[in-house]
Amino acid sequence: MTPLGIGLEDNWRRLRAGESGIGPITRFDASEYTTTIAGEIRDWDPSPWMPNKEVRRTDLFIQFAIAAGDMAMDQAGLRENKPDPERAGCYIGAGMGGLTTIEDTLEKVLEKGPRRGISPYFTPSVIINLAPGQLSIRYDFKGPNMSMVSACSTGAHSIGEAARLIERGDADVMLAGGAESTVTRLGVGGFCASRALSTRNDEPTKASRPFTASRDGFVLSEGAAIVVLESYEHAQARGATILAELVGYAANSDAHHITAPAPGGEGGARCMKLALADAGLAPEAIGYINAHATSTDADVLETAAIRTVFGDHADKGLAVSSTKSMHGHLLGATGSLEAAITAMALRDGVLPPTINLDDPDPQCDLDYVPHTAREADIEYAISNSFGFGGTNASLVLKKA
Repeated sequence: MTPLGIGLEDNWRRLRAGESGIGPITRFDASEYTTTIAGEIRDWDPSPWMPNKEVRRTDLFIQFAIAAGDMAMDQAGLRENKPDPERAGCYIGAGMGGLTTIEDTLEKVLEKGPRRGISPYFTPSVIINLAPGQLSIRYDFKGPNMSMVSACSTGAHSIGEAARLIERGDADVMLAGGAESTVTRLGVGGFCASRALSTRNDEPTKASRPFTASRDGFVLSEGAAIVVLESYEHAQARGATILAELVGYAANSDAHHITAPAPGGEGGARCMKLALADAGLAPEAIGYINAHATSTDADVLETAAIRTVFGDHADKGLAVSSTKSMHGHLLGATGSLEAAITAMALRDGVLPPTINLDDPDPQCDLDYVPHTAREADIEYAISNSFGFGGTNASLVLKKA
């Protein structure tokens, strides 16, 4: 679920077409903000997934998680072929949680006072672990149930750590990913105050422009992306359609700065090396990287990190793209979204483009699949996620 649409195939179709989902903010009056654009899920109707009574009791990010979880379960065929409840679990995270509900509740408290202004459902509506909590109740998953909170690496960490559980033999099936809804007054305002967002308000579809000389910040977006992880033996036994195989994962820290990456992208480079080692692969085996690249100064550092890890291969057959150029930055949901996109790229042999790459930064000199999707038969790919606090995650996927 992204600003590009609801459902996997709609998103994948628009990504392949190089379309943008960025537009003017409609969730609140943003006229006094320096940034007035975002990636919203427009015309959101939760009724196919939950009754109105439950909608009133859940923040938007939980609603997004429930819808994405349902779609993942349906696609995986796990509704009809239910796993052992004690061998199934949920790792769903978020970067910031229920900001919409927090803001709305504060207004009611100021207007009506604390006794009348605070719903008894306030706390379970805003805390992050109620996204996996709601899903575990929904599917009777009685295995591990928790939330990662690691800024922009959240979704990728959720997938990687859920895979570790399966590898250890603690679960057969895990729902994993992230959900986020921070297109709010505080969410947008906070990033505006730190001058992190693009102010290309007159050209919203061109605002997210990774690797360009004219990039001026990222575009905040909302949504959710959840995948079904399953041991190969369990998937094979039930005849599941396998989209891709997760063969490597690593997480580490820059230990450098609360928001800025380490010089030269050193932390990201180490993370990719660790993921390759976990997969047992040489750098030359990788054909595609879905970059974290957010349309900020850090794009140069990720380019440097890729060159550090891949050497000559970076110029000889390695394609890199930033799909944030189309869907924006979903914070805690970005890592799982981009992992899902990478799986689709491997499945269909199509590399999604980096749009808006009109004026490449001279320091960003890799093959970024500019403007147009490209057919390519790739066996292995990496999805990178780097977050505030210096937290990094790299996932290595293999074509099924």
